[in-house]
Amino acid sequence: MSISLSKHHTIKIQTPAKSATNYYRIDMKQKIMLALVTLGMVMIAAGIVIPIITFDLESDTFRYIYAAGALILVIGRIFTPYQGDNTRVKRLSRIEAWAAIFFCMAAFLLFYERTSLRDALAFTLAGGLIQVYTSIMIPIADRKKSKR
Repeated sequence: MSISLSKHHTIKIQTPAKSATNYYRIDMKQKIMLALVTLGMVMIAAGIVIPIITFDLESDTFRYIYAAGALILVIGRIFTPYQGDNTRVKRLSRIEAWAAIFFCMAAFLLFYERTSLRDALAFTLAGGLIQVYTSIMIPIADRKKSKR
């Protein structure tokens, strides 16, 4: 940081520019975590649709796809906490993490109750509804905070 005086005795403070590589790393980490969250959600959707389309509950492949997606989603949600000062968005981000935990519970139920998808579908729907709610409310909360 350097301070210089101009002709009219006003103080101009110059700060060094932020390192582009540091900013890039933070941005790249967020992009990777967003990609992981998206991959996890796609795997969960594929894992729940496969037995519905094929009518085959004996196969284990859809269980492993769903469980891997739920695990990836939880990892993505844990490593991307909200960094802002908006408490409503922070609360909604925590609720998104709970949705990921619901998906993990559904994955457990897929392996525990091998003959029925009823409970796993219920937890999947609950997690999906939470995802829909937070995806609608987070932008609304951001807009309200920016208007103030």
